[in-house]
Amino acid sequence: MSILKGLKILDFSSLLPGSFTTMMFADLGADIIHVESERRVDMLRIMPPYDEQKESYIHQHLNRSKKSLSLNLKTSEAVEIVKKLIMEYDIIIEGFRPGVMTRLGLDYETLKQVNPKLIYCSITGFGQTGPYRNRPGHDINYLSVGGVLDYSRLKDKKPVPMGIQIADLAGGSLYAAIGILASALNREKAGEGKYIDVSMTDSVFTLNALYGTAFLGSGVLPKAEEGILNGGTFYDYYRTKDGRYFSVGSLEPQFRKLLCEALDIPELIESTFNASSYTQTRFKEAIKDAFLTKNFDEWLETFGDDFEGCVEPVLTFEEACNHPQLKARNMVVNVPNEKGAPRKQIGSPFKISDMEPTYKFAGVKLGAHTDEILKGLGYSDEEIKHLHEKGSLE
Repeated sequence: MSILKGLKILDFSSLLPGSFTTMMFADLGADIIHVESERRVDMLRIMPPYDEQKESYIHQHLNRSKKSLSLNLKTSEAVEIVKKLIMEYDIIIEGFRPGVMTRLGLDYETLKQVNPKLIYCSITGFGQTGPYRNRPGHDINYLSVGGVLDYSRLKDKKPVPMGIQIADLAGGSLYAAIGILASALNREKAGEGKYIDVSMTDSVFTLNALYGTAFLGSGVLPKAEEGILNGGTFYDYYRTKDGRYFSVGSLEPQFRKLLCEALDIPELIESTFNASSYTQTRFKEAIKDAFLTKNFDEWLETFGDDFEGCVEPVLTFEEACNHPQLKARNMVVNVPNEKGAPRKQIGSPFKISDMEPTYKFAGVKLGAHTDEILKGLGYSDEEIKHLHEKGSLE
């Protein structure tokens, strides 16, 4: 059984944060309608690479199992369609700048008059209030303002652009999902909807859970390569003889002992428990020198399946796809596209008893379900044709 069956969501978002949120919900069985427009192109639709139908693989992944409804929201007819839909699709996710949905007549205060049980989530960079509320930005900007990047770097080096979008996903998508599910639970008990204001900057600020909290209590400012977990100790990445890397996280005594034995530096086992800066530097240099003596594949044999010292290779994404642990967890799946051909995609991480993730179909062409959705609302073929001609549907 799909655990979120019965949860119905209108997704007005584009780009990553909202799309990832509703993809997670769709994987868990929620019914999602993605409201789109030709006038506001979703960047995910045009991000290469493309399949043989000129459709973006990225879009097909992030919009799997979602129906597509194409509306010109600047028309009164389109607004009326939304008002009819929210009687059933009573959760909204949107990622416009503050004020846009109000100008369209689709803001929470307006729509809750239609359905008081409406749950409405806005995901923005800086939130609906404050001096930066209208300021544009991207993942790299929210991480900067949130105080994350200054101490997440090497000394005298610039912060590194992340390969994954931390603010968008950890800050936007996951917090939005939690807020929506909490509001849905509250609605079951209290019978009322809620408005959820998710700021990606607020959210990444809370990710400073260790060093940020320590600063607020002690006044000790986190700095690059000075903490236990940001390179100030041997907890770090180490280069192999052939230019690849391993991660070392052997913080606990029993793991450090195993690390020293594997690297053939047993004489340093006892000194690793000395917290002095000199000892830590000496130990880190010894690990660095040891890793440079062998190639990546040689170290793979040393730190094989039986090793339990918290050392792992830094894998390419292709290698990760073929890792036995991720394969055993079904983290690469086949999802049919519109033609029925399988598309390899990243699977759902949710492992819930007596439930399998729902992968209905890969993301579809813009407006693929428009007529179907309108007929479900009671519109006749003639009325739908008229709406197309008038430009309310795109």
